[in-house]
Parts: sequence; structure tokens; C-alpha cells
Amino acid sequence: MEFREYPDPEALFLSLANQIAGELGQALRGAGQASLAVPGGSTPGPLFDLLSGVDLDWVQVAVLPTDERWVPDSDPRSNGRLIRSRLLRGAASGARLMPMHVAGTDPETAADRLGAAIAPLLPLTTVVLGMGEDMHTASLFPGGDHLAQALAPDAPVLVAMRAPGAPEPRLTLSARVLKGAMNLHLVILGPAKRTALEHAQGLTADLAPVRAVLDNATVHWAE
Repeated sequence: MEFREYPDPEALFLSLANQIAGELGQALRGAGQASLAVPGGSTPGPLFDLLSGVDLDWVQVAVLPTDERWVPDSDPRSNGRLIRSRLLRGAASGARLMPMHVAGTDPETAADRLGAAIAPLLPLTTVVLGMGEDMHTASLFPGGDHLAQALAPDAPVLVAMRAPGAPEPRLTLSARVLKGAMNLHLVILGPAKRTALEHAQGLTADLAPVRAVLDNATVHWAE
């Protein structure tokens, strides 16, 4: 794990946006295509705003959520909705959003079909993760009903997850996919999350799921 500390969130997001742009640009020059998996919630909005203005061949970039709440695409809590409104605009409007929700079904039923569409993108070029104070990341929650499957070395691409800390059912990229990315970034803000991260390093992944990805991650922290 590499740990980077910044004077404030603005500096963090500016530095990280520049790094991600470089990673995607390198993949585009080398392979002609790239992929970017990003979290939902309130934290990454400023990062999305910065990336949406970056001059890249976005038409060749596949963008996907690291996880998705099982809610309609129009719901304010939909990660896909956040990505469309804050990232896939401006210069990045041509990027391709990979769906992680299917109306009229449940995450358990949809996981294999949606995962099969993501599989050709692996390993993902860049993954950005957040972390909760309960030490979950993506939708890998302590106490999740399919956490053991999601942490397994042979886990499928996507795993359905229902957990006490999650109001809705979820669909999440497995730990195998997350930590297998060519570039993995974990963004945390505030002293409480830094304390949680330090605590997680002494625990096993079933108790602190973020532990499953830390060895491969660059951690970006600001007060």
C-alpha cells in the first residue's frame, strides 16, 4: 500500500484527476481502449467534474460503477445516475457507461449476465474506491450475505450483496476484479476514515473488507 497525504480535498482531487488522466491516456495509446471504474456517493463528485474536462479519446473508454444500489436509474441514490450527470458530460460525454442495473429483476438474477459484459474489459485500467467508517469498500460490506463469495480468489466478476449496513440490495465488483486493476486508488477524507483505515490493516478481510484491496492500492487522504 502507498499512502499519500494532501493539504486539502481540492489538492487531492486535482492530483488524482491528473494521475487518472495519465493512466487512461497510456492505455489508450497502447491498447486503443481503456476502462475506468468509479464509486458512488457524495465524495467523488469533484473528481468527476475534473475528469469530465480532460481531453481524452473518451469514445474508447468504458466507464462503470464499482458497485450499484438496486434502484431505478432515475433514483437519486443510483451510482449510474451520478456518473451520467457528473462525469459523462463535456469532454467525457462520449464515454461508454457499462450498466450495472436491470429493471424488473434482482441483483442475484442479473449478476452473471451483467458480469459477462464486463469480463472482456479485465483487467480494468483504473479503479477508484471509497471506504466507509465500517471499513466496507464498493459494496463489500462486513456481514454481507455473499461476502465470502465476493472475497474468494475465484469470485465471479459481479456479486449480489445484501447487508445490514446497506438499505438496498447491491451489485458489486468482486475483490478479485478490484485488486486486479492495473491502477487502484482508494480515496478517504477526514480523521475518522483514516482511523478506520489504520484499524483495518490489523484485521482480516471478512471483518474489514477494504483489507482485501489495500496491498494493491494507492491511498489518497486529506483532512
